[in-house]
Amino acid sequence: MNCYNCGCRLSEHDFCTGCGADVSLYKRILRISNMYYNQGLEKAGVRDLSGAVTCLRQSLKFNKENVEARNLLGLVYFEMGEVVAALSEWVISKNLRPQKNLADDYIDMIQSNATRLDTINQTIKKYNQALVYCLQDSKDLAVIQLKKVLSLNPRFIRAHQLLALLYIDSEQWEKASRELDKCCKIDANNTLTLRYKQEVEAMMTSDEPAKTGGKRKNNEVVRYQSDNEIIIQPLNVKEPKNTGLGTLFNVGIGLVLGIASMFFLVLPSAVAAEREKAEERVRTVSEQMDIKTATIVEMQQQIDDLTADNAHLHEELDGYAGPDGTLHIIDELLQGASEYLQTGDVLATAAYLDNLAATISLSETSDAFQLLYQTLLEKIGPELSKIYFESGNAAYMNEDFDTAIEDLVRAVTYDAANGDALFTLGNAYRRSEEHDAEAIATYERVIELFPGTERARRAQQYINQLNGS
Repeated sequence: MNCYNCGCRLSEHDFCTGCGADVSLYKRILRISNMYYNQGLEKAGVRDLSGAVTCLRQSLKFNKENVEARNLLGLVYFEMGEVVAALSEWVISKNLRPQKNLADDYIDMIQSNATRLDTINQTIKKYNQALVYCLQDSKDLAVIQLKKVLSLNPRFIRAHQLLALLYIDSEQWEKASRELDKCCKIDANNTLTLRYKQEVEAMMTSDEPAKTGGKRKNNEVVRYQSDNEIIIQPLNVKEPKNTGLGTLFNVGIGLVLGIASMFFLVLPSAVAAEREKAEERVRTVSEQMDIKTATIVEMQQQIDDLTADNAHLHEELDGYAGPDGTLHIIDELLQGASEYLQTGDVLATAAYLDNLAATISLSETSDAFQLLYQTLLEKIGPELSKIYFESGNAAYMNEDFDTAIEDLVRAVTYDAANGDALFTLGNAYRRSEEHDAEAIATYERVIELFPGTERARRAQQYINQLNGS
């Protein structure tokens, strides 16, 4: 026992010889923890596992670093079928004492066996599924699932108790009693098990017919003495007169009674035994069929889930490889880049970019896609803006304002710094006499982008004219 303050080993005194700290209360707490540990050890030795769990938990409340109590608690949990709880206790114990700890052996015993780990996982999943069946009022499926659980982990007390409870609900008292007996063999003093067993025994006792005692036969006799002999003769008994014929008659009656007793007593019991065997075989086959039915239901559910996943994957694949899918869009952008690198034809490259802009939302694409798109746009933008400005200006000079507006909008789109295209676009809007609002907005943009220039001054004049001032 070491000091909680300095770690020095404590003596019989109530203070630490190393640092002088008062350790009387500390020693008392450790003694109480060890006392509960010893009680838990005694209860575990007589298979009172529930009582052992209670004592060991109390021990850990007083001293959470009591490694021996924690390891024993893990063993008790493991014996009760609570493997996850046991592993939790052993892992904590290993962290408290990394070296020379039996918890290492316990953990390796479970984790080194992949089959055992898979069995533990299957047990937990099937027990949880049984609980779901109970909540869904599918009690037959819950019984089948619990039988699977107990076939994998026969010491799982909670599964035995839940199965017994289902048997009690269906009034199968003998089966419930058998399950509770199995619980008692594992944990002799489990409160829940004993309460269930009390209820089952009460119901089984109330169904037994009351036993009635038979009447005593009157064995009274008459005693008398003849010479030196004492004669004992029962009352109301007559001696046979004719022994020969009477003997044969009695033998015949005995044979008839023997045959009749065989027919009425022995034969029905034999028939009943065979009937019980047949019923037991029928029950066994029925349970096997129920298990197979539940397995088929689970497999059908798995098939449905896999079918739904397959359909979802096909939809995702169509989204990538379809005519409007991601791969097609990326391929079109790469074709535009290849066109520009090989031929330098900005109009052909622009056709690819315009088609992409009309088909997809660039904000929803990846960063790499947007970077490549913007890079191509910056490369071909100024030259395209110049081409569209020339065609738009020519249409403006020919007073074809609709065509001019269309080309000049493209010129401004491809190069926002093309002031000539922007100013000419405002003029085209103004002279079309149908787009005064667009003309004013365009002139205001000219003033914003090119302040203090001749274009800005003339744009302000046009704005004043359009506003009537």
